Parts: sequence; C-alpha cells; structure tokens
Amino acid sequence: MDHEAVFDCEYPDAERARRVERSVAVEAGDIEGDRTTATLERDGATLTVTVSAADLVALRAGCNTWLSLVAVAEECGAAVTAD
Repeated sequence: MDHEAVFDCEYPDAERARRVERSVAVEAGDIEGDRTTATLERDGATLTVTVSAADLVALRAGCNTWLSLVAVAEECGAAVTAD
C-alpha cells in the first residue's frame, strides 16, 4: 500500500482504551478490501489506528470509516459508564 494515516486516540485510562479497541477490532478483517487495510494497536491508554491504502481516495474512505467506528465505540462506552 502506498499511502498511510496513523491516528493516536488517547483515553483517560487503559480500560476505556481496551473497551474501544475490542469494540472495533472485530471489524478489522470484515471491512478491509483490495485497496485498504487497517491495524489496531493499544499501549495502555492509547489506541493507535493505522489505515493503509493503495490510493488517496481509498485512504480518505478508510479514514472516515475507522474514525466513525472509533467515535461510535467511544459514545457507546460513555453511555455504559454513565449509568
């Protein structure tokens, strides 16, 4: 893949980062195509999402997808911890 974007998502604690990671990790193999791939890594309270793509259009689409997935996981996690 010729293009790459790396996003570091920092959380207040490692448990929240783990929760988001586990929520979106199930999608890693399911939504990848011929033009994009994504990897997730967590180090304590930081989740790193790396999107790789064959072209810039695919990179933009992949970034939008993964950032949306992370945002939804964060919102759902916030709703669970608010109860």
